[in-house]
Amino acid sequence: MSQMHPKAVKAMIRQNQLVQPTSGMAKGYAQANLVVLPKDLAFDFLLFAQRNPKPCPILDVTEVGSPEPALVAPGSDLRYDIPKYRVYVKGQLVEEVLDLERYWNKDLVAFLLGCSFTFETGLLDAGIPVRHIEENCNVPMYITNRQCIPAGVFRGPMVVSMRPIPQEQVVKAVQVTSRFPAVHGAPVHIGDPAAIGIKDLSTPDFGDAVTIKPGEVPVFWACGVTPQAVAMTVKPELMITHAPGHMFICDIRDEDLAVF
Repeated sequence: MSQMHPKAVKAMIRQNQLVQPTSGMAKGYAQANLVVLPKDLAFDFLLFAQRNPKPCPILDVTEVGSPEPALVAPGSDLRYDIPKYRVYVKGQLVEEVLDLERYWNKDLVAFLLGCSFTFETGLLDAGIPVRHIEENCNVPMYITNRQCIPAGVFRGPMVVSMRPIPQEQVVKAVQVTSRFPAVHGAPVHIGDPAAIGIKDLSTPDFGDAVTIKPGEVPVFWACGVTPQAVAMTVKPELMITHAPGHMFICDIRDEDLAVF
């Protein structure tokens, strides 16, 4: 599936033939996190994302009531084109579903946020290992002690994703990912996980633990699962997100989001 076009991957997702994390799929195309909110919370979240561009870099915002991400994937439908969704009601995860047909209504606004899966092609092309792809699992994600800048009703901790990088390649990993500020960009922390409030790398808050080999350094990037931690903090009446690791695959290429 790494060589498939995004439209072909999304066609499989619509048929529920592909219910798994999307890392490594449609190689070379950007991936995105999803946040869906009632329109009366949309401005507050837009302001929250603007104030916290590392964890919440906005790629697209739909018209009220429209499930089409017209900028990054015209013709796609956010109700069906993500492998798995999470539904939060008053901060509680109430259900994981394969489509949003029962939940979608004309009052909703969808946000697509840049995802670090996008820059993984750049890491691989630079000869830097991406462990969760090697181990065919989801990237490990952790809630940190770093607080986002509040906006309106939204506040809460930053979530990070972690990739173990060989010590001699850490600088190169920073250089590669710095080219992609629209999908989290450079790491927010390198090394000691306790410094950002992570007690145990073997028990991520989201995703799966991965092997850290001798001579490797844990490197942490801001993560678009942050809004899910915010939902648990703020407890909005309704927030719909992607299930961690189950991303929306855009029709724009990674390089379209790169800076030189």
